[in-house]
Amino acid sequence: MRRTRTSPLRTFLAGLAALIGLVVLGALCPGTAQAAVEPGTQATGLHISNGRLVEGNGNDFVMRGVNHAHTWYPDKLGSLADIKAQGANTVRVVLADGHRWTANSAADVANVIAQCKANRLICVLEVHDTTGYGEESTAGTLDQAADYWIGLKDVLAGQENYIIINIGNEPWGNTGPEGWTAPTVAAIQKLRNAGFQHTIMVDAPNWGQDWQQVMRTNARSVYAADTTGNLIFSIHMYSVYDTAAEVTDYLNAFVNAKLPIVIGEFGGPADQWGDPDEDTMMATAQQLKLGYLAWSWSGNTDPSLDLVLNFDPAQMTSWGQRIFHGTDGVAQTAKEATVFGGGSTDTQAPTAPGTPTASAVTSSSARLAWTASSDNVGIAGYDVVRVGGGTETTVASATGTSVTVTGLNANTAYSFAVYARDAAGNKSARSATVSVTTAATPAGSCSVGYRVVGEWSGGFQGEIAVRNTGTAAVTGWKLGFSFADGQTVSNMWGGTAVQSGSSVTVTPASYTNTIPAGGSVTVGFIGSKGAKNTAPGAFTLNGASCVNG
Repeated sequence: MRRTRTSPLRTFLAGLAALIGLVVLGALCPGTAQAAVEPGTQATGLHISNGRLVEGNGNDFVMRGVNHAHTWYPDKLGSLADIKAQGANTVRVVLADGHRWTANSAADVANVIAQCKANRLICVLEVHDTTGYGEESTAGTLDQAADYWIGLKDVLAGQENYIIINIGNEPWGNTGPEGWTAPTVAAIQKLRNAGFQHTIMVDAPNWGQDWQQVMRTNARSVYAADTTGNLIFSIHMYSVYDTAAEVTDYLNAFVNAKLPIVIGEFGGPADQWGDPDEDTMMATAQQLKLGYLAWSWSGNTDPSLDLVLNFDPAQMTSWGQRIFHGTDGVAQTAKEATVFGGGSTDTQAPTAPGTPTASAVTSSSARLAWTASSDNVGIAGYDVVRVGGGTETTVASATGTSVTVTGLNANTAYSFAVYARDAAGNKSARSATVSVTTAATPAGSCSVGYRVVGEWSGGFQGEIAVRNTGTAAVTGWKLGFSFADGQTVSNMWGGTAVQSGSSVTVTPASYTNTIPAGGSVTVGFIGSKGAKNTAPGAFTLNGASCVNG
């Protein structure tokens, strides 16, 4: 069962030199430098016009949302309401055609579509069994996926305003990706010959990342093979896209050629293959008015890419905060599809919420509650902001009138306020603020174990285990220590290191963000060293001393 983000770079490390050369070569390819063929027969709903995804009424539609692992968690369809509450206008739903995982039935898919519509979300439906074909021995083919969609035609027909058919997820691995083009064209034409008028989405090879430029080079001919012109390309951006230049070069190549494209999946947290540049992905998507869909709401085996933990929006991770409430994030940029009334004439903003009150304040969290706003149509949700230094930062969203804000630093003063918003996107005046000071982390409530895993000339691998010996969970921690012999941290997993001289500060990854009472988390790192490699002598957690050992 695929509950973790399978790396699209299983052969990446071995082929790094080839990768660099191919990326540079691909940037020079003229394959997408020519204008795309204009659409022929437009779909009755969502369709492509002049290289843009538009609704049936011709209005631009820019996808802003997330991926949801429905086929492995069929009992979590209620997550669509939670996703909508964070401001999303689109959800990409994982389905299976029966080749690798149990097929989602026609009744189930019909229910997914109904729930998407009920929650005013455009629904991108994708078959996941094709993932990594040619390299993953259990993967299905695009032809099999096309047959699955044809078997669902009665369910899908008439839903062109609300759904996009993503034929198959990441339908080719790193082995022979040039084989992607012909089966992709064949699957598109098979669906068109069966009478489908929906917008179709196709994923790139190389586990979706197209680092060998196959989709980019052949995009124009693939697009031209669709008789309706209602085809959109999907690039998945993970570790390959770890520089701004790589991100902007790829996306601009399609836009300049008037070839429609969306970032169908992307990640931000660093992994063993690199550190994706999600800031540039989101900023460029906003600048170019392109869609993006983050991976993924919840349920990954490795929760580093979970936007919320345990399908609980109250347990939003730092990755989730970045996607929903960060710069160019979903809450800030998403506009509801006009088919749901997103283009309504409602211009009346809700009234300001009541002044929030704080309770259950810990060293890392606080629960806020407020009295409801009123609106002439209805309240869609509330956004909680942290106020300070003349700026505001959105830290949480809720459909109700209370929320727990997490990820706070111990013994720190904060000021919070609340905005209300309605379905048309009208925003209320800000509520009055409430001041909250988090509790201190008691001295002696932590212990740190530091060890050198291995050493070599000029370098070493280290491991730090941070244990919470207190009686309450610690969330959003900050670990501090100093090196004695000029060592430096060059790469870290499980956390992020910032070093100034000998002093190092470590903040957690999303999956190590909370240390439960009596529990521990571990971070590892690669460092450089000279002749000596003395272990740090003291550690602090959120400013309080820890037992060493």
